[in-house]
Amino acid sequence: MKTLDTRRLRQIYEPKLFTVLRDGYSLPDLRRDLVAGLTVAIVALPLAMALAIASGTAPEKGLHTAIVAGFLISFFGGSRVQIGGPTAAFIPVVFVVIEKFGYGGLILCTLLAGFMLIGAGVLRLGVLMKYIPQPVVTGFTAGIAVSIFSSQIKDVLGLRMDAVPAEFFARWNAYFHNLDKFTPATVGVAAACLALIIVLRRWRPTWPGFLFAVVAGALATTLFALPTDTIASRFGGIPAALPQFEIPHIPFERTLELFPSAFTIAFLAGVESLLSAVVADGMTGGRHRSNGELVAQGIANIGAALFGGLPATGAIARTAVNIRSGGRSPIAGIAHAVFLLLFMLVVAPLMGYVPLGALAAVLLVVAWQMSDIESFRHLWKGPIGDRAVLLTTFVLTVMFDLTVAIEVGLVLASFLFMHRMSEVVELQSRVSLLEEDRDTADEPDQRAQLPPGVEAFQISGPLFFAVASRLDEVLDQFPVPPAVFILRMRLVPLIDASGVSALRQFLSRCERKGTRVILSGLREQPRRVLAQMQVVPDGKQLQFADNFAQAIVQSRLERTDVEEA
Repeated sequence: MKTLDTRRLRQIYEPKLFTVLRDGYSLPDLRRDLVAGLTVAIVALPLAMALAIASGTAPEKGLHTAIVAGFLISFFGGSRVQIGGPTAAFIPVVFVVIEKFGYGGLILCTLLAGFMLIGAGVLRLGVLMKYIPQPVVTGFTAGIAVSIFSSQIKDVLGLRMDAVPAEFFARWNAYFHNLDKFTPATVGVAAACLALIIVLRRWRPTWPGFLFAVVAGALATTLFALPTDTIASRFGGIPAALPQFEIPHIPFERTLELFPSAFTIAFLAGVESLLSAVVADGMTGGRHRSNGELVAQGIANIGAALFGGLPATGAIARTAVNIRSGGRSPIAGIAHAVFLLLFMLVVAPLMGYVPLGALAAVLLVVAWQMSDIESFRHLWKGPIGDRAVLLTTFVLTVMFDLTVAIEVGLVLASFLFMHRMSEVVELQSRVSLLEEDRDTADEPDQRAQLPPGVEAFQISGPLFFAVASRLDEVLDQFPVPPAVFILRMRLVPLIDASGVSALRQFLSRCERKGTRVILSGLREQPRRVLAQMQVVPDGKQLQFADNFAQAIVQSRLERTDVEEA
């Protein structure tokens, strides 16, 4: 019994680094991970500085975070390829905390968030993160993107003005009152760097566009003696030294005031890290340990705070770069942190020449990527309740407070869910989750009817945000993907926007695996919402069938087409 408990705990919390080393790690593996780590470090270098400046602190704070937290997340994490560090999601909350409570207040917030994340991992709450509705996630993510864009106007235009207010309306009011104080050279540098990043992303997507833009901006500013702010002119440069273990004055007496902001940091760190891990799993075919990942995020945030850094989490974009560069183990993330440390020690004096307009251009691109316009448009086509949650979360994030936005968004989504479930209860007293389409008394020969290479599953109950994520696990049960997959939906009384998003992701996975899909027995509400969100049969990859018998007939034809193809 004790052995089983130990094995179970190891499966939940053992860092993937230990698993990789135990399973065998070769010299070619090390070579690939080192190349990937170097590539990610090149991408992370300008981004870490830009995120720190946008958060209202010195650029070295971002580098310290990427080094310390990046190392700890890879060392203790539950994902093989996760890359950790500062991310844009934290900018609005960090900026406000520093403005109201000083940097010591941020340290306390980050420490509290770290302990919250460790607690969430120990309590095994990682699995609950997937129950956050998609409209809430997309709403506050898009809102954060607008906030980041708003925070960069001063450095993009080179406005000669005092500190920028944290509040959205006060900030733009200050911008409009200082528009006559813009700096043409700064506008030119920012515009040129932005254009260079866009061109490189279009024509050379594998090149580190951020780094090229920052280097080009620094060269232009230095060679032509352009009158624009640089890291050196505003912050006095970046010290070429190791991150120091140092604890500034921490206002413990204001812990209760800081608790909501700490919860927001913990929430963002947990959600973004697990979303990044899920994306990484989809790209590599692996499986992360969600609760172990939360514990690692907590350790990393405590470590970053004690070394004078910022909040940290898993970074989706840098994780994707790591995977595309060949990284397949936590060694790549550790190497990325080591390379960043070497960069800081060797080229720190040169970083002082980097113009702030170039870093602002980097963050404008980050904000655009983060806005995820396509997902916003897609969800906007969903039911009116999901649109209300999406819009409310977005507006509250932009104009008021991220903590309030998340709380209100989750409460609205919960009420919306309860309302929908109350309507379903009238139709069906028993509601189950996704289950295998087993033989039943009224259909004893169901399995016998399936042609070779055809599989069938049934969904019983509403396909809403709390069960939508399980749909993606269906294909993992087959060692060899079926040629045709019948998804029986006659027992699905309703579907929401998150359910449609999960279904679209499932269809995309089937298409990549060469599996054609037939949806049978669609009811009125699911059929209407699917059409509304443009999930319609194309006659080839996706088909609809009125019932299971018709689906079997269509599957035989599809099976023949696949064999002929």
